[in-house]
Amino acid sequence: MRFEMDAILFDIDGTLVDSTAAVERIWGTWADAHNLDVREILRICHGRRNEDTIALLLPEQQRPTAVAELERLELDDLAEVVALPGARALLAGLPTDRWAAVTSGSRALMRARLGVAGLPVPAVLVAAEDVTRGKPDPEGYRAAAAALGKDVRRCLVVEDAPAGIAAGQAAGAPVLAVATSHDPSALEMADAVVPDLTTCRIECTTSGLTFSIARTARGGESVP
Repeated sequence: MRFEMDAILFDIDGTLVDSTAAVERIWGTWADAHNLDVREILRICHGRRNEDTIALLLPEQQRPTAVAELERLELDDLAEVVALPGARALLAGLPTDRWAAVTSGSRALMRARLGVAGLPVPAVLVAAEDVTRGKPDPEGYRAAAAALGKDVRRCLVVEDAPAGIAAGQAAGAPVLAVATSHDPSALEMADAVVPDLTTCRIECTTSGLTFSIARTARGGESVP
């Protein structure tokens, strides 16, 4: 499969960076402090801003303090945060004005996680505090495309969670899903689903970008 695009808009957690262990520890600590079931929280939090998840769990008057508490826990725990397979090579082939990141995390946290994982921080980073409505609302992806000076319909969104896929599609963009945090069956609404980014290739052309997905041979080796 090939996408002829002007730019690529990436999610971060679960798409470029594996922070699963840290996320589970942090939410576990937070849930214990609030006498909540961490398993239920982990079921609903992927792809959503902390404040949007907490809004489903706590009364309104408790939310601001709880959000600040959770962010402190996040910034204090960067252990086991690593780049996901294929992410570093894919970003290395992209001009800086041809990609952006749209995340449900805070700007400070995402810059920290990208740094620990050894990945570049994009020139355009739309974080939780930059939008009034988080994923699955399309606001973030529309804002990122506009900041790059591109039509969002000519941008490929790369996501790992159903909320993010819904956001990209609502923005009018084609969406590639990576099955790094969810079973592929939960991502079938995307235009294409891949195990991770190792089978993906980017070619820069005079008119934009060609994003292609290689076939996978036996044993997991990608082939043209």
